[in-house]
Amino acid sequence: MRKIVAVSVLAAMTTLGTAAAVAAVAAGTGVRPGNGPRSAYRQAPTPPEGWPEGGVERQEVSQEQYGVLIGQCRYPKTGQARERCRTQVRAKYVVGAFNPALDCRTYSGISVCGTLELSAAQRACVEESTGGGLTRRRAEVECYAFR
Repeated sequence: MRKIVAVSVLAAMTTLGTAAAVAAVAAGTGVRPGNGPRSAYRQAPTPPEGWPEGGVERQEVSQEQYGVLIGQCRYPKTGQARERCRTQVRAKYVVGAFNPALDCRTYSGISVCGTLELSAAQRACVEESTGGGLTRRRAEVECYAFR
């Protein structure tokens, strides 16, 4: 009985989270309602080490999208990886207008935007999850956040 209740609760939470994400995209924000900016984020004037000479072309994104991009940097496992993620976001994105081309998605309460840098273990998790019937986009988000 407990398993049935747990599965029912998980299904309801997933449905509600997906509905909120769809509503947010339809409203033009690209993020779930209530996930607005937490604070103003500083932006790096130069690209991080290891990036091509001359830097990268910066993409304009909304404050909400920028907040999601910076927020998703809490998921890498090491402090060095988290800082590298934040540095890359600051170098690649600038706050301005909403960017409809930026791929933002929310699954299991986790909001991310852009391409995710997955470790070998996370890529293996994605392959295993997609083999089990999960969509690739959802598997990437869940493996990025939880593995």
